[in-house]
This record gives sequence, C-alpha cells and structure tokens, in this order.
Amino acid sequence: MATGFVFHELYMWHNTWNWAQVFAPSLTVQPGEHAENPETKRRFRNLLEVSGLLDQLVTIKARYASEDEIARVHTREHIARIKAMSAENGGDASSLTPFGKGSFEIAQLAAGGTMAACDAVIEGRVKNAYALVRPPGHHATADVGMGFCLFGNVAVAIAHARATHGLGRIATVDWDVHHGNGTQSIFYADPTTLTISLHQDNLFPDASGSLAERGEGAGEGYNINIPLPPGSGDGAYLAAFEQVVLPALRRFKPDLIIVPSGFDASGVDPLGRMMVTSEGYRAMTGLLMQAASELCGGRLVMSHEGGYSPMYVPYCGLAVMEEMTGIRTAVEDPWKPHMAKWGQQALQPHQQQAIAAAARLIEAIA
Repeated sequence: MATGFVFHELYMWHNTWNWAQVFAPSLTVQPGEHAENPETKRRFRNLLEVSGLLDQLVTIKARYASEDEIARVHTREHIARIKAMSAENGGDASSLTPFGKGSFEIAQLAAGGTMAACDAVIEGRVKNAYALVRPPGHHATADVGMGFCLFGNVAVAIAHARATHGLGRIATVDWDVHHGNGTQSIFYADPTTLTISLHQDNLFPDASGSLAERGEGAGEGYNINIPLPPGSGDGAYLAAFEQVVLPALRRFKPDLIIVPSGFDASGVDPLGRMMVTSEGYRAMTGLLMQAASELCGGRLVMSHEGGYSPMYVPYCGLAVMEEMTGIRTAVEDPWKPHMAKWGQQALQPHQQQAIAAAARLIEAIA
C-alpha cells in the first residue's frame, strides 16, 4: 500500500491579513505578512511535485467536518463565534489568531481533511497518510482558538476515529516547537488518549507545557510533556524519542498514532530556537513508523501544524514523506552540509537532564 496525501487549494486561501509576522499593524508596526501564511505549505506541496514523489502518493479527498463532528471536542459557543465572525469579515479568534471571511469553512475542511486521512489509514486503503492542512489546530482549546489555530484538527480526528471506527487507545506525538496545549487540554482527563508534546521550553503559550502537567482524574499520567532547552538539535530530539516517546508508546499500546507535524523546530525557523534538520525529522518519522508497525498495524497519520521558514519547511516535509513512502528522490537538502557543521547538534548534558526528567513520567502509564 502507498502513502496517502490530503491537500486542497482552499487551505491556501485562509486569510491571516497583513500582520507583521505576529504583531497587528499600528502606527509603530509597519504592515507586512503574518507568519502563518500559505507560502511554506505551498512550497512543501510544490517540492513534492518537483521531486516526483507526489505522483507516488494516493490522493485522499478532503471533506468538510460538520459542526456536530467539531462539537465532539469544541463548545457550541466557540463554533458559533468563529462562524459568525467568518460570515462577516473575519476577526481574531484570540490573541495572534486573525482570520478572514470564509475561514470558518476552510477550518472545517482542515479538520475534515485530517479525519479523511485517518479514515483511509484505519480502513486500510493506505499504509499511512499526511494531511497538509491549514489553518493549524494544536493550540485551539475546547472554547477558544489561539496561536493561529481555530479548531483542533487532530483532536477532532481522534474523536472521529473513536465514534466512527470504534478505536480505543489513540496516541498523539506532537513535535511542533510550540507546546500542544490545545490537544493536551481537550484530553487532559482521558486515559484512552496519550498526549505527548516535544517542544521548546516555555516558548508558547506562556507558562505552558511543563513536566508537572500530567493529566487529571482518570487521565493522570497520560499526558507527557518534554520541554527541551533552546538550542536542541537532532541529538536531543532523537534521545527524547528513544528514552521517552517510544517507551511511552510501548507501555500505552495505541490503536493509532497521530502526529501534529510542525517543522518550526528546524534550525532556521523564525519562531523557534531549535536546530532540528531534515534528517532529524526523517529519523523521527522512521522511529514512529517502527513503533506503529510494532503496536498498531502501522497506523500512522500526520496532520500539518507550524513551520515558518519558506526556504526550509519543504525539505523537512519532503524528508518525512520520503520516509513514509520508502522512496528516496534525487532532491538534496541544500541546508544539510551547513547545519551538519553547527556546534552542539549532538546531545548535550543539560538536554539529557531535561529528557531524563521526562522519562520518569512513563511509569504512570498503565
């Protein structure tokens, strides 16, 4: 079976206005372009085509998630608020999350695209799948959008997989550089969802993503945060996978693994201070594929989140897709020889200390 791929032109039409990266224009802030704009995603898709890999993928048609499907994880009030603003001329879902007219429907399509990817994998039509969707979703909580996110695409897909396919345990491994606070909050008391987030320590949201956030009630122990020090590269991320992510997945034994896939932990991203390379993302993908093969029949779905370097996101994305398909193209990452020379790409003692602290949380998983 081949790898599935979700993409729709309307994802590129989600309007984040003329903000100056993450700041609203004013008399002291010149208008520019919002960080969450179409360019990185479009260039990712275009490199897939240029490399020839796009022809090897199985197209999965995106669909619109219904309001009832979104309401499995979001409040009706939140859905109605976004819908009403979108019907007028857009607005701001909260701080840093502007959107334009029609973005409600595009967000429905993003959540539905992630659901469609899950359907295809669970039903055995593809071996794994990548949903290149927009807007992103992992910061959206049940009742508010934030951090460029309107609805929790992965959270909606998890609820859909349970309601439609009867899946039990589902694990999510979030490697976006920012803490996956929305996914965490939605499943914080749920012992059937293991939420793991690797992120730069205390980057965004403020004071979010600490080791102490472990879940509550029946869900205590089923949320694992791995806050890594700024400057962490391939060595630290792969050590975190080997020492925390993979052992946690093996204890949990999920029926499906879903990855909120952000490429903003890369070495040249403007909104993070990490040093992961395309080869690092390739290696992490390979480890997750091995875990999925061992634990859940290979069921692995990725849904696109952040990544704000238009020059580097495409190479990180291509590396992931090459690993998922098992097909190596002739495209070479032009950044690779430069990043390989950067100091402290290997695991550092202070990074190992942070990883070891997170590893102690695994014992709580039953």
